[in-house]
Amino acid sequence: MTFKCNRDGSSPWTVAIVGAGVSGICAAIRLRQAGITDFIVLDKGDRIGGTWRDNTYPGAACDVRSHFYSFSFEPNPDWSRVYSPQPEILAYFEHCVEKYGVTPHLRFGQEVTGAKFDEERGLWTLDIAGGAPVEARTVILGCGQLNRPAWPAIEGRDSFAGASFHSARWDHEVDLKGKRVASIGNGASAIQYVPEVAKEASHLTVFQRSANWIVARDDRAYTQEEKQRFRNTALARLWARWKIYLVNEFDFLAFLKESWLRRRREKAILAWLEEVIPDPELRATQTPDYPLGCKRILLSSNYFPTLNRPDVDVVTSAIARIRPDGIETADGRFFPLDVIIYGTGFETMSFVGPIAVTGRGGRKLDETWARGAEAHHGITVSGFPNLFVCYGPNTNLGHHSIIFMIECQVRYIAACIREIVKRDLAVFDVREEAMARSNRQIQDAMKKTVWEGGCRSWYKTAEGKVTNNWSGPIVQYWWQTRRPDFAEYEERPRGT
Repeated sequence: MTFKCNRDGSSPWTVAIVGAGVSGICAAIRLRQAGITDFIVLDKGDRIGGTWRDNTYPGAACDVRSHFYSFSFEPNPDWSRVYSPQPEILAYFEHCVEKYGVTPHLRFGQEVTGAKFDEERGLWTLDIAGGAPVEARTVILGCGQLNRPAWPAIEGRDSFAGASFHSARWDHEVDLKGKRVASIGNGASAIQYVPEVAKEASHLTVFQRSANWIVARDDRAYTQEEKQRFRNTALARLWARWKIYLVNEFDFLAFLKESWLRRRREKAILAWLEEVIPDPELRATQTPDYPLGCKRILLSSNYFPTLNRPDVDVVTSAIARIRPDGIETADGRFFPLDVIIYGTGFETMSFVGPIAVTGRGGRKLDETWARGAEAHHGITVSGFPNLFVCYGPNTNLGHHSIIFMIECQVRYIAACIREIVKRDLAVFDVREEAMARSNRQIQDAMKKTVWEGGCRSWYKTAEGKVTNNWSGPIVQYWWQTRRPDFAEYEERPRGT
């Protein structure tokens, strides 16, 4: 069965997808495969890719192994490495868009600033910056969590006279050769670009707030024989995915508070740290004071060796202010600089970006989520009918591939949209009690994990509620989202 409107130029779309990153691309492909072709994909950028379009810093790569960081329906036998570099990942998603016929649905330069639901008409109106509004019966928000750069509130930040930029908006026009460079931050992006920047700069200073648990990255190039086997044998591709799945799923045990596996791995990492950083003072700055997994575990084999270089310094004193010619720290030291790179991460708590979302009865999503975001299976929010979120609350992972989670969400969403269209529903709204029940289960399970530990992380709110991470193995999420339970939803046909 195919669901398609006779488009006259003014008819509402059946589906509007916001974002042409991994979530938006997956949603578009799966909607087409489900026979739903009357949809539009809106993106503020000038090409697809989301985070893989925006993050072009030197050394950018995935920290999930290539054969699991891809769609299950579109395996790639030609990954060059165990962990794919950014240009290759972007090329893969561009290939998927072309192969599965998504291109005609794309609309670039369309920044969605607001979304408002008209309950009587059963329609969403999306406000577009500098453009005409878009109406749609259903909306999928694929905004992502890691695409809005977070800038630190440091005195004098705008006074710096040299070049400065965020790692997610890398300025490739800036030549780092022979320059005195600072990296403010030492998170997941910084540990990838710091080794590359150190090769160019005359001196690199890393301003660090806290130490990270960093695991050696077992990366290597695939041989031609391996790639040939992946091309010729479906079983080889399937086994490559299953191995990664099984190993990573087992790793979830390390995120439990009372985990023997976590304690064993902490000892192994600290032993490796002692081996790669012989200087005890420098090693002390890189030794975490919180349990493994409480913050994001990072992967790198060349970050620690880079810190050993004589032209690289680590500063753990807080930054007091930025001056036109450098950075002054709280202990009174001054560091003259030519370039400042902000590796300060992303704004991760809104889930739908700066979009002002208004649901039934004028209900505001940002007010609903003021004490911490919640959604039913991380997908639907009570009071906001016909609206679906990809990579929403409590669907991030510390141990596995987000693409798996996105595929689960998109399968669930496509089934819901088919129900809405088939039954001509004006309102399809998750019941508040169903959403509350699923979130109680998540938060109860969360109490057993290290994410509730004493560290400060982007996984949780300032009050300590974990709103980002899924609380169990991914097979559990697959099971819960394998098909919607329509009894959990209030349904109202149009015209009633």
